[in-house]
Amino acid sequence: MELIGSSYKGSTKNGRMDGEGEYTFPTDTKYVGEMKDGMFHGKGVLFFPNGSKYEATWENGLAKQGSFTFADGLQYQDNNWDYCNAYDRRFHSERSNGFRPPGETQLTNVHPPPSIPDGCYDCADGFYDPNSRVVTSYTGRFLRNTDDSEHEWIVRTCRKAWDEPAGGDPQNSFATRSEENSKIVS
Repeated sequence: MELIGSSYKGSTKNGRMDGEGEYTFPTDTKYVGEMKDGMFHGKGVLFFPNGSKYEATWENGLAKQGSFTFADGLQYQDNNWDYCNAYDRRFHSERSNGFRPPGETQLTNVHPPPSIPDGCYDCADGFYDPNSRVVTSYTGRFLRNTDDSEHEWIVRTCRKAWDEPAGGDPQNSFATRSEENSKIVS
């Protein structure tokens, strides 16, 4: 376990995890529950670093029956899940196109996400330039001017060009831009 960065706290039998215990993966995901012969066996919960959890009944390391709860408390249902439907569009792209593989964070409904022009924000229907206070489509067509309320919401919540992981310029660091943003919003 130490070789791959995982750890175990709990009871053992014949040198193997057995009884109640807590197994921590290298990703900081934790399993807390029953073990048998070195495997998850019985009732147990996987706690993910983002706050979500998977509660299940395990048999020889395999989940036989379980439920997934998102970090915000929403519980996933396999059938008749009414969370994303014609009246509630949250997670629309995941329902339509499936989940992205592990390690590929889905930042937008479009994959891959569009590159944001310098100094702008991605506000879901286009790019927002806080200097001109104009939203343009992803193809550059004028969409609208923003009022104070929309401007503040975009600056507070939307993806910013300087947050993108590819090749950062130290002058465009998050701290520098945050100071600029606080000046824009105030």
